[in-house]
Amino acid sequence: MGVTIDGVKVMDLEVHSDVRGSFVEFYRGSWLPVERPALQGNISRSAAGTLRAMHFHRHQWDYWFALSGEAFVALVDLRSGSPSERATSTLRLSGATPRGLFIPPGVAHGFLAETDLVLEYLVDRYFDGTDEWGIAWDDPALGIDWPAADLILSDRDRNNPSLAEALRDPVRYTTMG
Repeated sequence: MGVTIDGVKVMDLEVHSDVRGSFVEFYRGSWLPVERPALQGNISRSAAGTLRAMHFHRHQWDYWFALSGEAFVALVDLRSGSPSERATSTLRLSGATPRGLFIPPGVAHGFLAETDLVLEYLVDRYFDGTDEWGIAWDDPALGIDWPAADLILSDRDRNNPSLAEALRDPVRYTTMG
């Protein structure tokens, strides 16, 4: 599992521990190749077996950090003209091994909570629903081998369009920065 999608960044974070506990710096604006700063922070709590997938934004970037639990993450580059156009990557995020994950606009993303999961994420746009898009998590064209079968899904995620349908209005590739 390695990330091979242009613009996606995975940051291995340093844990500072002593007898009192630990400290992790999970986000610093200078780590990301962006012009727009983070404007909103969110926390997602998911029961083990929950699949939240596959969502994308045309304008918003995301930065994820697992506070606790284990997540299998899938990413698909939907950006027309990207050096990694249509590439799929998977990785794991874990509260036990802190890593930050930067996802640029146009990269579909989803996760399977392999255990109960608390995921914190930062975004550069205030949520209003107008930049929320999705594709079918189980579309064979994605080539994602989700590591579980009996999944908990929202109605939205059950009914997202196929990759081919979503690509009828392609996301244009732009470099971040």
